[in-house]
Amino acid sequence: MGQKINPLGFRLGITQSHHSVWFAKPNNYSESLQEDQKIRDFIKNYVQKNMGISSGAEGIARIEIQKRIDLIQVIIFMGFPKLLIERTPRGIEELQMNLEKEFHYENRKLNIAITRITKPYRNPNILAEFIAGQLKNRVSFRKAMKKAIELTEQADTKGIQVQISGRLDGKEIARVEWIREGRVPLQTIRAKIDYCSYTVRTIYGVLGIKIWIFIDTEEE
Repeated sequence: MGQKINPLGFRLGITQSHHSVWFAKPNNYSESLQEDQKIRDFIKNYVQKNMGISSGAEGIARIEIQKRIDLIQVIIFMGFPKLLIERTPRGIEELQMNLEKEFHYENRKLNIAITRITKPYRNPNILAEFIAGQLKNRVSFRKAMKKAIELTEQADTKGIQVQISGRLDGKEIARVEWIREGRVPLQTIRAKIDYCSYTVRTIYGVLGIKIWIFIDTEEE
């Protein structure tokens, strides 16, 4: 069996940076880590509720959290922030107030910013949400994979690999199907590769989606 490693963890400090930036004493480390996860879940649930969409189609690429002694800075990278802002003009202020209430931030200031991604379909999380939506609507998995590859080709990527596993098309025996377009050099550490693993619940059961996108070797 081949030994697998997460492509993002493999490239930390070279082409990949941390999504959480803070220091903590060993005793408080696990608490801060759990707090980060709760903040991310809270934001995703809020966006999902206010955009009036089904679970797992928030259009959030990633959420970066920076903590200081008196400030918590949360940056939400979204593919389609207009949808959220049009539906709830005071959405960011409301989200900030709800987060402060939920986590009882009295001594620390919370600051939330939304950053728009110029090419949303260059991000594997947004692409995985697109494929998940197609699979829930009973579109053939091969058709969904090919459509996703077309979208990434328009976003100037050098290569993409999509893998879907589970009871595909409702077959009784689970299997793994994958498709690759262009180059995806997983062993080259300098290659900037974005990756995501995503779970989607369909009427046939749970399917797993994995996406690797090769962006460039030189870009930061």
